[in-house]
This record gives sequence, structure tokens and C-alpha cells, in this order.
Amino acid sequence: MRQLHIDLVSDIACPWCAIGYARLLEALQQLQGKVQVTLTWRAFELNPDPALQPEPILPALARKYGRSEAEMEQSQLQLMDIAKGLGLNFSGMQRRYTTNTFNAHRLVKWAAAFDKQSALKLALFDAYFGQAEDVNNPAVLLNAVQVAGLNPAQAQQVLDSDAYADDVRAEEAKYQEAGIQSVPAFIINQQYLISGAREPEVLAQALEQIAAQITES
Repeated sequence: MRQLHIDLVSDIACPWCAIGYARLLEALQQLQGKVQVTLTWRAFELNPDPALQPEPILPALARKYGRSEAEMEQSQLQLMDIAKGLGLNFSGMQRRYTTNTFNAHRLVKWAAAFDKQSALKLALFDAYFGQAEDVNNPAVLLNAVQVAGLNPAQAQQVLDSDAYADDVRAEEAKYQEAGIQSVPAFIINQQYLISGAREPEVLAQALEQIAAQITES
């Protein structure tokens, strides 16, 4: 069994990151018995301004990409279809608001000590894309913590402090300096980069090839 470690650079507010993770799980199903993977979630912020004023997603995306709101609505519908096929709830995609995810990333760092990073990320993805909730709202964050099987009282202590803030900032700086400008980014064994939410078959093939190269070296 070949061993791989993936550092998955992503943001909670990135729909392709949720899709990329779901596709990774499908790819790993195809690689059962061939490759064994461990995963660490790494922080990236699409909206790093802590003073960000939330606004409806469609006009915000239209302005960002220089397209009409109708075009962005169609794009969001396509993402919803892709997500549905992967078992993801994106029903709140077009009702959500822009948000800052720094505190959510702090909690994801905290969750690593309990081996609950992925569970918390999935709960946060569902809150944001499925329920159109503000994942910068402490109540929403604590509910996601509970859904993930973590202790809300301990999470509240994290939110009430600066715990993991320096870790998140250092992590974001590290990957920006490494040239990561878009997410998701899959970094395998700190040597190989797979950018974007590739189809499961493509991702499985890439991981198998990387595993073979590592074994040969």
C-alpha cells in the first residue's frame, strides 16, 4: 500500500473546494488497495478583509468577474448540479452573502487535534452553501462544531481568544509565497501540486502516478 499525504489548501467560501474534496473521496474509492491517504486542511481566504461587509453573492460575483448577474446565476446553477451529483447540499448557493472565514479557519486548525478537520469543513460547507448561513457568525460556527461532533464550549473558548490566529496567518502566507493563487490546491507529500477540482477519474490517475514516482525514487 503506497502512502500519500495531501495538504488541501482551500476556503470554506469556495464552492469548488467542497466539490474538489467530494471528488477526492470518489477518487480514493477507485484507488482502494493501491493508495492510502492522510489529509490536512490548509487555510486560504477568498475575502481576507476582516472588515468585510457581507453583500448578496450574485452582484458581488458579477462585479468581481465583470459579468452580468444573470450569467453568474447560471454559473451558480451549474455548480449546484455538479454538487448534487456528488451528494453535496448547495441549495443555498444563490441566497448566500459574501463572508470572511478567518474565524472558521481558526476552528478548523483547532479541530485537527481531535481528528475532526474534515467533519468540521463539511459542516461549514453545508452551513454556507446549503443553508446560506453566515460562517463568520459565532452561533453558526458553534452549530457546525456540534454537527462535527466537537465540543461547542471549547470552541467558544477558541473564538473568545486569539488562539490559532497566528497559525492561520502563517499558513496563508506560506502557501501564497509558494505561488498558490487559487483553490482548491492539492499538495501531495510536499512535492507535487494538483490544482483545481479535477474529475475523480483524473484525480485518481494523477495520485496513482505520483505514488508510483515516489515509490521508484
